[in-house]
Amino acid sequence: LRRVRNPILLAQGILERGEGDLIPRGVKMGEGGRVEGGLDVPSAQGHEHIHGEAAEELARQYGLEMVEADYFWTRRRWEEHVRGLEREKDGRGVAGWCKTEFLPQGTVGAVAVDAEGVVCVATSTGGGGAGPVVELAGALRGMVAECLTTPWLYSPLVGGQQGGGLVTTWSVAVSGTGNGDSFLRTAAARTVAAMARFGGESSAVALKKVTGLGGELQKSAGDRWGRTGEGEGGMIGIECIVVRDAEGNVVEARSELLQDYNCGGMFRAWVDEKGVAFARVFRDDEEVPESFVGEGSAEDIRHWSCEKLR
Repeated sequence: LRRVRNPILLAQGILERGEGDLIPRGVKMGEGGRVEGGLDVPSAQGHEHIHGEAAEELARQYGLEMVEADYFWTRRRWEEHVRGLEREKDGRGVAGWCKTEFLPQGTVGAVAVDAEGVVCVATSTGGGGAGPVVELAGALRGMVAECLTTPWLYSPLVGGQQGGGLVTTWSVAVSGTGNGDSFLRTAAARTVAAMARFGGESSAVALKKVTGLGGELQKSAGDRWGRTGEGEGGMIGIECIVVRDAEGNVVEARSELLQDYNCGGMFRAWVDEKGVAFARVFRDDEEVPESFVGEGSAEDIRHWSCEKLR
């Protein structure tokens, strides 16, 4: 994407339309209308991968704000990029990674679970191009479930396996940041869910085996580990288990936050079951630089949401 100001809103729009996007061609939808001379993109049509002009045409139909490509340009990030190119030219490493300097890649990810036990994940990344890329998946029901065919994220276990007519639904949502090629090569998010679903391990253990120290991401770099940034990354996630009776009433529900990484640190924040907010960069057993104030301290969530404190 190069011109969609808020890529996550585009992903949300695709999800919300669900089955409605599978209507026959020729039926008018959206508010923005098709741009004269643009692509003929009547809907997302249930596709798993939408990008480029097709995705931006959908954004226009949904009435989302469009911007010029230079909206995403910042001097600070450009200067970091230039320093990286100079370092690579001088034979001191690669442009997009440095062992001694943190070079942000523009990734912002979030996972969430609602009162019904539905989990959702969205990841927006600057990638290697000029604009943002968005990936979104969800463990959703009804109309939205038809939009994203990801059964590994939403796995009902029939009541006959438990007795008493109980039905257990297990779901997990994970978002990753780091070396994108390594995540694609290892199918990192899918691997975490598959290990938990088919391997009988908890999602926390599965995530650690993929993105933790010595995990699948690190192994994928081979002898290039620690030299090019390959294999580096981290993941956050939520695992949710909901048990319902034959009438659909919830008899038990539990969830767990997931997080791990194999690099120097990972910017992450979460809200616990009591509504208390936390933010961390390093591990509990790592030495925290003095410049990081409030590492892991409990905070009022209203500070993050910009609500007026009374």
